[in-house]
Amino acid sequence: MAEVLVLGALAVAAASLNAAFAGRPAEPFHEVARLLTLQRRTITRADALLMRIGVISLPVAAALAALVVPFGGRVAIDTSVGVVWFNAMEVVAWASVWLVGWGVNSAYALVGGYRFLAQGLAYELPHMFALITASLAAHSLDLRAIGDAQDGLWYVVWMPVAFAVYLVSALAMTFWGPFAHPVGGDLAGGAALELSGPDRVVFLAGRYGLLAVSAGVAVPLFLGGGAGPVLPGWLWSLVKTCAVLALLVWTRQRLPVLRMDRFMTAAWTVLIPATLLQMLVVGIVVV
Repeated sequence: MAEVLVLGALAVAAASLNAAFAGRPAEPFHEVARLLTLQRRTITRADALLMRIGVISLPVAAALAALVVPFGGRVAIDTSVGVVWFNAMEVVAWASVWLVGWGVNSAYALVGGYRFLAQGLAYELPHMFALITASLAAHSLDLRAIGDAQDGLWYVVWMPVAFAVYLVSALAMTFWGPFAHPVGGDLAGGAALELSGPDRVVFLAGRYGLLAVSAGVAVPLFLGGGAGPVLPGWLWSLVKTCAVLALLVWTRQRLPVLRMDRFMTAAWTVLIPATLLQMLVVGIVVV
């Protein structure tokens, strides 16, 4: 379970780094303290049960996904289908955000929930193709086996398109940076509009947790896992995860939020054909 705790610590670090990029390094801790003392906002005829299920299931999905993320040769759950498990937890995140938008009985929050479903439909196919491309090259769905298969040549070198698409889809999965439209990238406020107090703290914790897990999975998929000179494997995995996480966090301060229709168009006309072409190249090489 140490891997889960490490990724939880990285989630806290991601929140601090995001605040530091904005020039307010202590803001996350002040915001958490403020939210924990606030009374929960109540909306007429809100479905509190569904809303709470959505709030709680988001960090739970991040924690369950972290169970299959390897650090060097260590992993919390030794499974041969880690890629499938990670992808399944993304679907839980879909349900979490939509339930939050639906359960609070607010029109703007509901629109944010449906926006995330639309965003999910747009990114999921190229995301799955990127995952399959790495799995195809390694002949395995085990994240440790995929990392070990990159001995001498990391997949990012000869699968740059799949790696780039994975990073884009990681941002979309965590509704972060240019893909924050579903949770308040405009004046409507998004799916989390009516969340306040401890509910908002838990929801944001789940978001940062997913961001950290996405960065952690990128390492065995494309960056050689724990491979590297001098340092032990687990430390190389941690260093690479921190580098990817810093890159993902940085996008929030540097890239504008995309309109949903533009992202969906780009996904269907650019990302999907590009990942299919990348998969074809990999398939020709490894078969």
